Amino acid sequence: MQICAITKRSSIVGGGYSNRTRATQFNPTGKVRKYLNVQKKRIYVPELKKTFVLKISTRGLKTIQKNGAYATLKKAGIIK
Repeated sequence: MQICAITKRSSIVGGGYSNRTRATQFNPTGKVRKYLNVQKKRIYVPELKKTFVLKISTRGLKTIQKNGAYATLKKAGIIK
């Protein structure tokens, strides 16, 4: 299962909704699992002079860009 180390998000179940459903109240589409865009990334924290390897979503990467690596990893509980 893919879970982001920063945002703690995982996949969701979504369903298609066809135009036929709107007309007849019969839904032949079924369920679809939608996965996160999870990448394996090496993140360097200059305050600790260490590199961390994380499975992180692209949204988590944007969070690190915005708030900084040290603050984000500390808030996520990866750094004590």
